[in-house]
Amino acid sequence: MDNNQNNNPNNNKNKKNVNGLLILVAWAIVLTVVFNYLSAASRQANTAASTHEIHYSEFQDLVEEGVVEEVLFADGQIRLTTKEGYVYTDEEGNTYDKNFTLFTMQLTDPDVVDFLRENGVKNYTRPYVPEMSPILEFMIAYILPMVLFIGAVMLFMNLMARKGGGIGGIGSVGKSNAKVYMEKTTGVTFSDVAGQDEAKESLVEIIDFLHNPGKYTAIGAKLPKGALLVGSPGTGKTLLAKAVAGEAGVPFFSISGSGFVEMFVGVGASRVRDLFQEAAKVAPCIIFIDEIDAIGKTRDSRFGGGNDEREQTLNQLLAEMDGFDPSKGIIVLAATNRPEVLDKALLRPGRFDRRITVDRPNLAGRLATLQVHTRKIRMAEDVDLNKIAQATAGCVGADLANTVNEAALRAVRQGRHAVNQEDLLASFEVVIAGAEKKGTVITEQEKKIIAYHEVGHALAAAKQKNAQPVTKITIVPHTEGTLGYTLHLPEEEKFLMSRDDILTEIRTLLAGRCAEELVFNTQTSGAANDIERATELARNLVARFGMNEKFGMMALGSVQSQYLEGGYSMNCAQETFALADREVVNLLRKCHDEARALLEENREMLDKIAGYLFEKETITGAQMMAILDGRDPDKEDFYGVPARNDGAIEPPAKHINIVSEPIPMPAVSVEPEDTAQDGGDERTQE
Repeated sequence: MDNNQNNNPNNNKNKKNVNGLLILVAWAIVLTVVFNYLSAASRQANTAASTHEIHYSEFQDLVEEGVVEEVLFADGQIRLTTKEGYVYTDEEGNTYDKNFTLFTMQLTDPDVVDFLRENGVKNYTRPYVPEMSPILEFMIAYILPMVLFIGAVMLFMNLMARKGGGIGGIGSVGKSNAKVYMEKTTGVTFSDVAGQDEAKESLVEIIDFLHNPGKYTAIGAKLPKGALLVGSPGTGKTLLAKAVAGEAGVPFFSISGSGFVEMFVGVGASRVRDLFQEAAKVAPCIIFIDEIDAIGKTRDSRFGGGNDEREQTLNQLLAEMDGFDPSKGIIVLAATNRPEVLDKALLRPGRFDRRITVDRPNLAGRLATLQVHTRKIRMAEDVDLNKIAQATAGCVGADLANTVNEAALRAVRQGRHAVNQEDLLASFEVVIAGAEKKGTVITEQEKKIIAYHEVGHALAAAKQKNAQPVTKITIVPHTEGTLGYTLHLPEEEKFLMSRDDILTEIRTLLAGRCAEELVFNTQTSGAANDIERATELARNLVARFGMNEKFGMMALGSVQSQYLEGGYSMNCAQETFALADREVVNLLRKCHDEARALLEENREMLDKIAGYLFEKETITGAQMMAILDGRDPDKEDFYGVPARNDGAIEPPAKHINIVSEPIPMPAVSVEPEDTAQDGGDERTQE
């Protein structure tokens, strides 16, 4: 009984092959007959276009008239070739010249040759046609075309199978194009993933189930069918999925959501079926679908609904995830940074049983991530990864990996054999702000405005209780479009923002424009980014956070793309929207006035710090605090980078072209300048 069951799949496969061959032969017969019929019809049409039939009596008359030049006896016909210049006219008045062949059917007339000779026709003959076996003639006419057709089709299909579909992928258009990593070949384990301890804990149970299924089935537990990894770009969702396969030691199918979508309707559904069929053959295994939102978007009834390629693919995916047996050990992992657009049927338990958030790493997670990425990097003795982790607040794993790699490249460029602390910090700034623009030409007046602008941000942060501490101030232009920036880095992890924190941040952002107005009595375009961010914070305070007295705890908008740009749309009445805008304007004006008053109270320190920044071009937050405390700023270090022996920090871009000679910084406010242009920009790392 078992042997019969085992042979059934082979028998079915053989029957399918035989049926396929019979169908191919039938098509070959039909096409051969049609081809021969069309060939005969074509020959007849060509013959009819160049010949004309006459009566036998007319043939005799033409011979007697002496206009026949040649006679050919062939295929039961007598074909005449008339002399040059003769035109035959039939009963209907149609004329036929020498280009037409006149013919008549051959009669049983033994005297026809004597008749031609008597009337002066010297050229008459019958062509020699060798006899052919009827069997050979049938084979040439029918069997040979069939064999050639079948051979050509089989060769074409074989070439398409070898080349993954041949021309345009037609032969395997319904085949899954998932990359398959067989056992232990992903090359990634949990030791290669850091900073995501909570996500790893959620996935460890899946790995244990694949290794020890009996422990769970004994109590009646079932293996989760799927897990959805959700997080911002660069947090390590794909890396975690590969690590799960590497730890479990099972085959790993990896495909992007866009890999199912094609121009042909039904192809995506076919690829989904093929993917799950291939996975069932090597179970237990893991299927990973990256960017699943490409096929998993919410279905709707607009424009007739449900009949497009993407929705058919989604329907097939839902059916497959319901259909496979979880006891076989097939687990579906998927990743997306747009969970809000996914179809509810896809997210329900029984399909994706778990939703695992892969968030930005905290301080300990960043330290562990840096340790992973620096394992193969030769590090100098002065490297303190704890301070680098503190300086890179808000960065994802991809940012940290890029920072370490840029630091190694910087060390090589400077001719060193190890990466030091300064390399890591400089590379972090390259990642967030871009490389320095060393060929920028700016005027002295612009440079002064930029210096005061950035110091305005820094001084406002230093004089407010809830502000994030200043780490670095620079007036060196960078490739990300900034003429300078002030870097704020938190001393500790914060996950909540109070109303006072938000207002402090808005004042800090607007303090750059306030410094321009206070010192130069002008406004520049350099505050554009500051104003955008301050407006966004003020609108969030009013519309989302429920911190406004007029609207209370009423939400005026909803978040869109939480893990991408993080924007939101207003969903309230137009009158309410207008009132909210007025509240935002009033809030920004109030914060602007408070920031300006703060700088007016500390005008002396504003001038001192701006003068020092103008000279050095780049200073640290510790140096600024030293000036405020009356200490020597040249003796302060920068996140583990010690002060220079000469007591000065080397400016990072001293070769910036200055078009006029340096002038001393003013101790008091200077005359208004109308020609001021771009100011600075501020980069805050949250």
